[in-house]
Amino acid sequence: MSVNVLVGIQWGDEGKGKIIDVLTSGAEMVVRFQGGNNAGHTVENGDEKHVLHLVPSGILRPGVPCVIGNGVVVDPIELKKEMELLRDRGVDISSIQVSSRCHLIMPWHKLLDAFNESTAAKGKKIGTTLRGIGPSYTHKIARTGIRGGEILNKEAFKQRFMEQGEAYNKLYVPAGATALDLEAAWKDIEPALDFVKPYIQDTVVTINEAAQAGKKVLLEGAQGMFLDIDHGTYPFVTSSNTTTGGACTGTGLSPRSVTRVWGVIKAYTTRVGEGPFPTELFDDMGEHLRTKGGEFGATTGRPRRCGWFDAVACRYSCMVNGVDYLAVTKLDVLDGLDTVKMCVGYKINGEIVRNFPAEACSFAELEPVYEDLPGWKESTENARSFDELPVNAQKYLERMAKEVNAKIGIISVGPKRDQTFALISDCLG
Repeated sequence: MSVNVLVGIQWGDEGKGKIIDVLTSGAEMVVRFQGGNNAGHTVENGDEKHVLHLVPSGILRPGVPCVIGNGVVVDPIELKKEMELLRDRGVDISSIQVSSRCHLIMPWHKLLDAFNESTAAKGKKIGTTLRGIGPSYTHKIARTGIRGGEILNKEAFKQRFMEQGEAYNKLYVPAGATALDLEAAWKDIEPALDFVKPYIQDTVVTINEAAQAGKKVLLEGAQGMFLDIDHGTYPFVTSSNTTTGGACTGTGLSPRSVTRVWGVIKAYTTRVGEGPFPTELFDDMGEHLRTKGGEFGATTGRPRRCGWFDAVACRYSCMVNGVDYLAVTKLDVLDGLDTVKMCVGYKINGEIVRNFPAEACSFAELEPVYEDLPGWKESTENARSFDELPVNAQKYLERMAKEVNAKIGIISVGPKRDQTFALISDCLG
């Protein structure tokens, strides 16, 4: 088998869409395994820029089956919009498969998301994208969710839709939530259900068949390790497992199937929304990274919080995910700096520790311990191999790899396809 998993090693926005697009040049199936349309993967193909939210990034490679796995929560209306936009731009969408087991985001989920965030106590807001992701996963765990396969029987689906919508109005409207006009909501969603219906499949079967046939399967995650519901900076996390383990539960593949794990990592660190961020910069350097790196959310447009590379956090992340190779993005953003800092430890109550804390409250008194590394004045944008990088950029990457206990397999020095190069001959093994 050749099953590769690609995950984000930080707080998301590491550039997974770009790396997935590069890896899919050799892939024979690409599978998205968790999250929803709160993710935004940006892929530049020639002069065209595509921002993908639900459709796997492999869609820009003709003939490659693109699967939305059972671990994803799908908003049918938003999926229809995304697929139609791709089709209208000349992209073949016939290879898309939507899992019959994926849970669907319904109109009340988005209203619940807004209600929960608006009523959260001061300092307790998560910074959700308000797209209904959390409430949809909540109903999944509560065993009251609606799944993709139910689209195949519209009459039964409508009955469930009305029953659950009425339950939402009864339970939450008296508490101050926005009321849902069920007939109008059904009128809005019905065309999306009809559109998505032909793409519904039992993807657990199709994915396993591809893997067992020896095809190169690429499993694509959204967000990043530190937004994982179990291993992230809880409670400031997403509602799914963003780690390698989630790739198995979110596709139906056995853990034994996974042959290689790719961890996508920025040369510095960013985060969107609330929650701990040990190396966050509030000075001119933070603004420099944000401006030069174009650090604004692909989905929300929100400015990202920026900081130096955190080796402590990334070492923990690589351990949990079992990362074999790193794909380092946005190295070019560090071009021109005299000094580049790297966090190699945390000082807590006067003691230096090198492990990532489990509790969010532990970060309140945390102070990052930095090492100053020499920067490089030369541009990296035209480098197409490791040897073509400035010497100090090479040393920075080597130190990064050593600190996180993983090898570097791909380096990106800009947004274009040809600005990403591999250090190994066969990325998918």
